[in-house]
Amino acid sequence: MAEPKTVAIGIQSFDKIIEGNYFYIDKTDFIKEWWESGDDVTLITRPRRFGKTLNMSMLEQFFSIQYKDRENLFEGLSIWKEEKYRKLQGTYPVISLSFANVKEPDYELTCYRMRQLLMKQYEKYSFMMETDIFSPEEQSYYREMKSNMSQADAPMALYQLADYMYRYYGKKVIILLDEYDTPMQEAYVNGFWDELVTFTRSLFNSTFKTNPYLARAVMTGITRVSKESIFSDLNNLEVVTTTSDKYETAFGFTEREVFVALDEYGHGDKKEDVKGWYDGFVFGREKDIYNPWSILNFIDKGKFATYWANTSSNSLAGKLIREGSRGIKMQFEELLKGKSILCPLDEQIVYNQLNSNEGAIWSLLLASGYLKVIAKEDEEKISGRRRPKYELVLTNYEVKRMFEYMVHDWFAAGEENYNEFVKALLDGDKKAMNVYMNRVSSDIFSYFDTGKKPSLDAPERFYHGFVLGLIVELTEDYTVTSNRESGFGRYDVVIEPRNREKDAIILEFKVHDEEDEHTLEDTVQSALAQIEEKQYAKDLNARGIPEEHIRKYGFAFEGKKVLIG
Repeated sequence: MAEPKTVAIGIQSFDKIIEGNYFYIDKTDFIKEWWESGDDVTLITRPRRFGKTLNMSMLEQFFSIQYKDRENLFEGLSIWKEEKYRKLQGTYPVISLSFANVKEPDYELTCYRMRQLLMKQYEKYSFMMETDIFSPEEQSYYREMKSNMSQADAPMALYQLADYMYRYYGKKVIILLDEYDTPMQEAYVNGFWDELVTFTRSLFNSTFKTNPYLARAVMTGITRVSKESIFSDLNNLEVVTTTSDKYETAFGFTEREVFVALDEYGHGDKKEDVKGWYDGFVFGREKDIYNPWSILNFIDKGKFATYWANTSSNSLAGKLIREGSRGIKMQFEELLKGKSILCPLDEQIVYNQLNSNEGAIWSLLLASGYLKVIAKEDEEKISGRRRPKYELVLTNYEVKRMFEYMVHDWFAAGEENYNEFVKALLDGDKKAMNVYMNRVSSDIFSYFDTGKKPSLDAPERFYHGFVLGLIVELTEDYTVTSNRESGFGRYDVVIEPRNREKDAIILEFKVHDEEDEHTLEDTVQSALAQIEEKQYAKDLNARGIPEEHIRKYGFAFEGKKVLIG
């Protein structure tokens, strides 16, 4: 029996994988499926690290004239079975570029990086200028675009290059643009979304809409940015999202592919554990899709870990939840507990609505792979124009672990004080609770707000983030719930022990109101009174926890100052 092939991590170039004889799951049927679709311009969205870049490399090396003598790359693979496709290999001029590394903090640097990528394309094909089919003026223009492309010329760069290539090769051009939306996400995070939208819309319109030299095009990304934002002029765009039936097995590994690989590499006895950790992605009708990055790392190392969810691209997800409203954090609390949430979705992500539209946030997290749909509201039963709601859960155990680490990291700036506060809370040491909670508040209070301008509900954001921290920290020994109906009102936090010999704890949070309370102590007493008046202990009593085993604390906030009584 032959030795299994080496599992190489992080290789995104098709020829390097094939020529290195590394582990590879044949996805060349995607070439045939895409080509026979006949679509002019295709946008395919998938979560990160699902093989988008590798498949784009595969497309380039299959179609590009520059690879016409490299048919050995495809011999023995599925696409090579048909003579029609053997003849098609290496017959088109191809422009291939990626925006994956355009992650700059401002508009000027972002456009500069994009111009650099465009200039590299001109450099790559500069040999065309050695012929006499272009006039001196055209050659001069080409040299300028290659070495000193202006901001004004950049939107037309790919259009003009396609023109030159069409005239040189006598054939229309295939254009491949990988990770088109990476600059969009950075623009949202760093506050220059509107500026970049204008530039990108012009670039895409000239490249994909009004380009007579374009044969076909593919774009990939994580999200489907709204048509109104950058695709308003592209009526020839075929959009394939994770809910579409097209290309449903072309990106990611199917369960059969994963299980065969596990057997081959001696991990066949871990299939159910692998399924629990890494299964859960759904593309079109195809359920049980696995993230390739996690599977390759598991096969290589033989250990369970947050491989995919522990990479550096989680900053936007963390920002949206950390700075999100009370409602966002309450729903996220449900997800962390393994429960589902119900909300409307829109696959067209409107980035400038992420601060105000909760549905947009969950839509982005779904597109990014952190959530999956398990049920959809029956549209026939929906009255009026209301959008259907979807039932969402965390995708798998790896994602759950990733979010738990993320919440823990929220308190990294005051980790020692936070841990000491939790210890003091469980020990009933009120004095120490006050000391450490004030230090935690001072360290991270503003971290839960947007930072752009102080929010009136910053205490709410901090409190709900703090509750999420308690859920993650105490999950093994306690059940932590918040804002639930009990008695005649709503309590803020109840910490219920799994071991009935330990005390239960009720926490009531109140922001100091100068009109109603003279001092923070008055606010504390108001919080404690509310616990009694609303009978917040009623549910605990009903579950067999006697009053003497229930501790009650009032938390009074005034800015970053906290008093616990």
